[in-house]
Formats: sequence, structure tokens, C-alpha cells
Amino acid sequence: MDIYLVGGAVRDGLLGHFHTPYRLPDGSPHADRDWVVVGATPEAMVASGFLPVGRDFPVFLHPETREEYALARTERKTARGYHGFAFSAHPDVTLEEDLARRDLTINAMAVPADALDGQGCFDPQSPALIDPYGGRRDLAAKVLRHVTDAFVEDPVRILRMARFAARWPDFTVAPETLALMREMVSHGEVDHLVPERVWQELARGLMETRPSRMLEVLRDCGALRVLLPEVDRLWGVPQRADYHPEVDTGVHLGMVLDMAARLQAPLTVRYACLCHDLGKGTTPAHMLPRHIGHEERSARLARRLGERWRVPRDCRELAEVVAREHGHIHQSLTLGADAVLRLLQRCDALRRPERFQEVLQACEADARGRLGHSEDAYPQAQRLASALRAALSVDTAPIAAALQRQANAPSQVGPAIAQAVAQARARAIAHTLGGAAD
Repeated sequence: MDIYLVGGAVRDGLLGHFHTPYRLPDGSPHADRDWVVVGATPEAMVASGFLPVGRDFPVFLHPETREEYALARTERKTARGYHGFAFSAHPDVTLEEDLARRDLTINAMAVPADALDGQGCFDPQSPALIDPYGGRRDLAAKVLRHVTDAFVEDPVRILRMARFAARWPDFTVAPETLALMREMVSHGEVDHLVPERVWQELARGLMETRPSRMLEVLRDCGALRVLLPEVDRLWGVPQRADYHPEVDTGVHLGMVLDMAARLQAPLTVRYACLCHDLGKGTTPAHMLPRHIGHEERSARLARRLGERWRVPRDCRELAEVVAREHGHIHQSLTLGADAVLRLLQRCDALRRPERFQEVLQACEADARGRLGHSEDAYPQAQRLASALRAALSVDTAPIAAALQRQANAPSQVGPAIAQAVAQARARAIAHTLGGAAD
């Protein structure tokens, strides 16, 4: 049998970023290296100590490193959807045939295992590099190009293409590849994507260097209209007149996402940024360029989008809070202590202060994701964070105990305690902010 390192590890090695062997904190191997075995059978792999784990096709764990090794295979489309493939992993399948089924030329290169050093590195100029489809050439030219027309058989590749564009924003999509992607959309292939795969690729794309590029590529091929129509509707919708009217809401969204990436925000924040202005896409024409009530509309649309693609709960919950409250947070510099406390309560900040920090980060990305404002400070975040610390510093136990001792009617104790605690927190906030309670 012959063993080869393939895919992203080879591509990244040519870019100078080698995937060296290491283990995650839980002891499991990292998943950045893909191996292909040519000329072997499942029985031979087991006899060599490999542990079979693949359900759909033969994949094995190395007996020592626990990395995945797959038998070279070909695949044939048999039905729509992600699972509509028939696989062949016969020992006669060649490495070139296995590489031909991959998505992009830059991911269809291989290096023999015996050409790697002890750290898993290889010489980028080594003649051992196997590159039957011009991946090295496209990598140098910064072009994302499909390997064969079999690209059209897997609609997930549209999302992967968009994600790679977000990772390398200076790469371009080859015209013939973009044409294939448009053909896939027009033939309804994207309609059959399962929610789990859509969310997986969207989440990874949001975490790339320039998430706006993912939206651009999806929009160019028509997939954004199918997968995220709430987002697609934002292009062509004017921003408020005082927010650079030459930049429409879709362009602004891309700037916000890229600012979130610049702030190194977590996925929850980036997803909230994706959803925060969705309601502007449904603003009645007679209200433009104002967007009265878009916050509540945005929250409802974010909820539907999250349910449709089975977005994790933490992402969905943060997106709804940010959509509903970002306008109030932007205007919070003018709020008095009582109004600030009400804002904190609506954001559930007193109970979930860590999540409120993410709310503030999403709002900062929104405020700075505008022409001429990328270097601005966002004092609202510091002011509200200080107010929250002040509110949390109030010791509520003595307040509750005193009112319980004084109460004549037990049924009235609860509301009285809540009111007294709120007043104490408002006074603490007012003291911190240098003013008086409302």
C-alpha cells in the first residue's frame, strides 16, 4: 500500500503553514491532516493495526497517531442531496482518480508520506509533490478553481468555495467555476442542502478573515437568495440618510462582519452581526430611508433564520438581543440611570453579564462598520459595562431582609423587594455615571 498526505495540509504547506502532528487538550488528534491509502483493502488495513471507523466509505484510525486514513475512492452521483453518492474504494483506484473527486485544484495535491520529515513538513520545491490538476499554479495565481465538472454534484461545495474566499480575500473565483455554481443554483441543487451542513459551513465562513467575501460569493452565484433570503434582501436597501446613503444596508452588513473579525469576536457575536439589521430588508418603501421598527422585525427574522438552519441556542439568543436592542445601546450615552437599568434588564445583563459583553462587542462592530468610522472609539460599551458592575455590586440580601421584617402582607413583599432593589441599583448606577437617578 502507498500512503499520501493530501488536501489542505499540502496546500497550506506550499503557503508555508505546515500542519505538524499534535494532540488536542483532550488527547484526541487534530483533524487538519488528511491521508489517502492507495492499493489497500479494508482487510489489509485492519491487519496493519488500523481501526475501522467509516460508515459510508472505508476510513481508519492510525494505531498510534489516531489520525484518519481513507482508502482511495471514486464517487458517483446517484441522487440529489449530500448523501446521494455511490462510492468505490477498490484497490485499483489510483491517487489521481481520488484527487479528481475533490472540490478545488488547490486542494487536489498530494505528497508521499515518505517525503515528509519528522515534523510533518516537506520541501515545497520537492519533485515528490503530486499535482495532476494545476493546484500549485492556481495557488500562485490566487485563483479558486474547480477540479472537474463533478464539482456540480455536491452543493456543499458552493458554501466551501464561499468560505475559502472569506479565508483568502485576495483570491478570485475562476469564471468557469462561478458559472458552474450558478448552474447548480438554477438547477435547484442548493435547495437540497441539509441544515447541519449549511450551518457548519456558514459558521466556519463567519470565523474567517473577511466574512463579507463569503456573502459576496454566495450572492454572485445566487445561493444567498436561496439560503439566506433575509440577508440577500438587504442589498439595494438604503441606510439612514445620516449614515452615508451611498452605502446600502447589504454593503454595511459586510463592513460590520469584517469589523467583528477585526475585533476577533467569537462566533456568537459574528452571527448576531449577521442578523442585527435583517428587518431593514422589509421596511415599507414609503418609510425609506428611515427604518422605524426594524429592531423588532430583525429579532423575528433572526429567530426564523436560526430555526431554519438549526443554529445553536447561544448564537440564536444573542442575535435576538442584539437585533432588538442595538439601537438603544447606540443611544445609551444620553440615558439616565433608571433608563440604563431598564436597558440592562431587557438584555438580561444582570443575570448573564458575560453574554452582555458579547452584546456590546456586536454593537461596537455595528457602529464601527461604517465609512469613516472604523477607528472610532465606542464609549457606550465602557459606560454600560461600568453601569452593570455598579448594579451588580448592590448587596440585595439586606434589602430583602429588612422589607420582610417590616411586611404586614406577605403577598406584597415580593414586588416591594423588587422595587427597592431596582432603586438601589439605579442609585449605584447614577453614582458611577456621575449623575442622579431619573
